[in-house]
Amino acid sequence: MSAYPVELPEVPGTIRAMLVLGTRPEVIKLAPVARAMAASRLFEPVVVTTGQHREMLHQMLELLQVPAKAGLDVMRERQQLSELTARLVEGLGEVIRNDRPDLVIVQGDTTTALTGALAAFYERVPVAHVEAGLRTGVLDNPFPEELNRRLIGRIARWHFAPTPRAATHLRAEGTPDTQVFTTGNTVVDNLLWVLGEGVGRSAFPGSGRRRVLLTLHRRENQGERMRAMGRALRRLGQRGDVEILLPLHKSPAVRDALLPELTGHHAVHVVEPLGYPDFAATLADCDLVLTDSGGIQEEAPSLGKPTLVLRTTTERPEAVEAGAARLIGTDPEAILAAAGRLLDDPAEYHRMATAGNPFGDGRAAERVLAQLAEDFGEDVPTGLSSAVRPPRAPEPSPAA
Repeated sequence: MSAYPVELPEVPGTIRAMLVLGTRPEVIKLAPVARAMAASRLFEPVVVTTGQHREMLHQMLELLQVPAKAGLDVMRERQQLSELTARLVEGLGEVIRNDRPDLVIVQGDTTTALTGALAAFYERVPVAHVEAGLRTGVLDNPFPEELNRRLIGRIARWHFAPTPRAATHLRAEGTPDTQVFTTGNTVVDNLLWVLGEGVGRSAFPGSGRRRVLLTLHRRENQGERMRAMGRALRRLGQRGDVEILLPLHKSPAVRDALLPELTGHHAVHVVEPLGYPDFAATLADCDLVLTDSGGIQEEAPSLGKPTLVLRTTTERPEAVEAGAARLIGTDPEAILAAAGRLLDDPAEYHRMATAGNPFGDGRAAERVLAQLAEDFGEDVPTGLSSAVRPPRAPEPSPAA
């Protein structure tokens, strides 16, 4: 069962919502919610950053028009997850006690999201979970994200699931139907907003070759497995008709694994992490995506970019089932074979490129705000009517 009852106390005036974020994906996926709240008379957004991705965070917030009120300084070089978790719970607990928001909003499955939910629970503040219900079914894969999102699912009062499948996972775990809402994924909202603003620039050089966008960073892939994938991708670059762009994650473990394998090859361009507008433009400019990221699996189908997922599990099987992505695993030969098929077979490429996006229609943030306003007893304003929210059961895909 969820930690909070359906009935909530009445809130005088605006609804004060604390959005806790600390990583690049959290900024990207909570930015549409923060912008919508700032533009609404019903909400007062309070953005708190943990700095989990400290070097990327503040520029991202500015570019996406999300002002932050408070920030923590908890990161230490090569710290253990237990150390980070303890610092975040303590720091966020103090912020919540001082600010007393009406609710706390967390996104996804990071350590920031887990500790934000846990600190709010300790302070008896209800929690809304954006991108709820993703599951691989394997507790330590991805690590620690699978455990994080399951624990948040036991704490949250509102579960904003991106797809009907994610909503089904939550109900199967005992979450009350009245607390589960299918909204679509806010990452689609933000991708369409950024591309519409036209503020990004592709990082691909204009060589005329097929453009492969590569991202690798997951903990379970680090070490020898990532080094082997790096060697395979170097071989992919030796085809002569492709260029590979790798925005390199700041993690020392990722850099130790990939830089020795990929530096110095004429067809492999290793660059520093891209700001989100530039990343969105680069994604729009590529021909093929190879990634172990979660968020890119949701973004690429909106732009018709076939995606090979370099993992053994995915919590986003909807893209695979739709035909927009394939779960390849981490075996170097399997990666080379799958990439080669797509580069050499126009019909196969076309099938994946035109599969469509099962993750939403760009109106997920609207649905989140409408449900929160309704549950706090506010009149739902024009533009946030119940017509934009799918019914609770049955729940059609937001992309439909």
